[in-house]
This record gives sequence, C-alpha cells and structure tokens, in this order.
Amino acid sequence: MPSEGSPAARQRLLIFVIAYRAEKTLTGVLSRVPPAVFQSFDCEILVVDDASADRTFEIGHEWKAAHPEIRMTVLRNEYEQGYGGNQKVGYTYAIDNGFDFIALLHGDGQYAPEELPRLLEPLASGRADVVLGSRMLEQGAALRGGMPLYKYVGIRVLSGVQNFLLRARLSEYHSGYRLFAVRALAALPFRLNTNDYHFDTELIIQLLNAGFRIAELPIEIDRERIAEFC
Repeated sequence: MPSEGSPAARQRLLIFVIAYRAEKTLTGVLSRVPPAVFQSFDCEILVVDDASADRTFEIGHEWKAAHPEIRMTVLRNEYEQGYGGNQKVGYTYAIDNGFDFIALLHGDGQYAPEELPRLLEPLASGRADVVLGSRMLEQGAALRGGMPLYKYVGIRVLSGVQNFLLRARLSEYHSGYRLFAVRALAALPFRLNTNDYHFDTELIIQLLNAGFRIAELPIEIDRERIAEFC
C-alpha cells in the first residue's frame, strides 16, 4: 500500500470502479487491487455507485474508513445513469482532477484487479494511449476458460464486422477491462455518447477516428462468472 515519502513526480492513476448493486462483491474487488499499483503510481480509487437500491454506497464508505492509508472517493448518482452514463462521471472526474491514467474496474468482480500492473505497463511506458484487456486475443483461450461456444462465435463474428467497417484489427470490442491515458479521453466528445452499453463501442470508434494508439493484452476468463457476464 502507499508509503510515506513517495516521490511526488510519480504518474497519477485513478482506479475507477463502476458499481451497481455490488454489495456482495465490491469489498472483494477493492481488496484485490495489488499493492504494486500503489507503489508504482500516485494512486486514488474512485467508486461511483449508480443509484443502487442495495448497500453498495455504504459498503464503499465502510471500506474507505477501514483503509485510511488509501486515498479514496465514494460517490453515488442520485438517479441511475446507466453503464455508459456512469463511465462519463468517472472520466470527467479524472480529467477535472488532472490524472495521467484511469483504469476501469467493475464492482461486480467481472475483471480481475490482479491484472492491473501488467495492463498499466504500456501506458506508463508511453507505448500506448489505450489498453484493452482482451478475452479473445489468445486463440481458443476464452473457450478453454469456459466461455459458451455461441457467445464466443458471436463475439468473433461481430468483432470481425466491426473491424471491416472501421478498418481496424482489434480482437474484440466488447471487453469492459479498459485503461486510458486521460489526455486521450479529454480529446474526445465522449459526453455525447449513449448512456447504455453501446457507450463502449462508440468510445472505441472515437479513439480510432482520432488516431490514438490502442494496445490489447490478453486477460483470463473468470470461470465462476462466465455464464453471467460473457
């Protein structure tokens, strides 16, 4: 975890946790963020609860109180903003507060926080403006991890069509594990995008059109959550 006397010149990272009805999983997600992330970056955690009817917001504050060594902000939308709308809140926060990078995590535990150090490396080294964690990058890995065949085929076909239309070569467009240089987000009109799940695809289109460098790295499939979230 953060240590006193850390260099002020470290790159600033916002770990942005989008949360909706995540009272059973949020604590686990926050606890699994690797200490190496706090050692390598000037790091803050932002949790934005999208007007959940459960105790997600309260649990976020309880975890914050139990970990005073970690800089953390917990917010709650008064009205449900949707998957894309909630992302807009976090990205705007990162821009307004001068962060260098932002890493998107899901409060339901769909994506492993343990992958953060590896996924952050292309951003920290300046080799990429965006990093996407891909379930499809390694041939057959998603199937070996438990992804149903019909979902695997569907993602492959849809991504192929999108690549053809956009003249791109991404392995998939539908993973929610995303990390950004904040300056890239600041250059995009993402606030005009939809508030639903199509926000992710619209954002990729904007990034491609603007010429930002997108890197993909493979991520593991969580067998316990595959049926619900693939």
